[in-house]
Amino acid sequence: MMGNPAKGTLYVVSTPMGNLEDITLRAIRTLKEVDLIAAEDTRHTRVLLDRYNIKKRLVSFYSYNKLRRKDEIINSLKDGKDVALVSDAGTPGISDPGFVLIRGVIEENIALTPIPGPAALITALTISGKPTCKFVFEGFLSNKASKRRRRLEYLKSEERTIVIYESCHRITKLLGDIKDIMGDREIAVARELTKKFEEIKRNKVSAIFEHFSNTKPRGEFVVII
Repeated sequence: MMGNPAKGTLYVVSTPMGNLEDITLRAIRTLKEVDLIAAEDTRHTRVLLDRYNIKKRLVSFYSYNKLRRKDEIINSLKDGKDVALVSDAGTPGISDPGFVLIRGVIEENIALTPIPGPAALITALTISGKPTCKFVFEGFLSNKASKRRRRLEYLKSEERTIVIYESCHRITKLLGDIKDIMGDREIAVARELTKKFEEIKRNKVSAIFEHFSNTKPRGEFVVII
């Protein structure tokens, strides 16, 4: 951990993706000890805090207020307050606005400490049956069809395992594009990881596309190619 000892510390705290038992003892202790918790969705985080009897001030930190809120949080850190950053699920900074705060804290030479835990991309990758020694994480591809398809064209010759996030609203569009551009190859698709309706499908793209065309997709998806 590096930074100015007169300032506070930003703790980047990983939280459960769904199952509230998937939290470390260190994460619980950290959330109890900090002065402030910055959460992507305060209502969502409150459920976790209530489960573990954590009574702390919550502020929202999400895509539409991240620039304004970043300065407020950094000022709190400069005043010597310790702050925990959490996302809706999993590890902050991965395909969420937490990256903006983390980069700002580094630029201000404020102490930064990771509290590791769940991450959907690693969880899905380890159970996908695909090679894990080398992989590339693409996060969410563009919601614009032309940009999404151009990116898939670029990835078509990628030899490493590819990990992509997608929402329930666009999963069939993504699967259709993968089939058209990359061919009807074997992939793995995981959704609702660690939750009650967790589902992992390993099959050809066409078969998984057909399944989610006939069964309304729900939850968050991880696609492994």
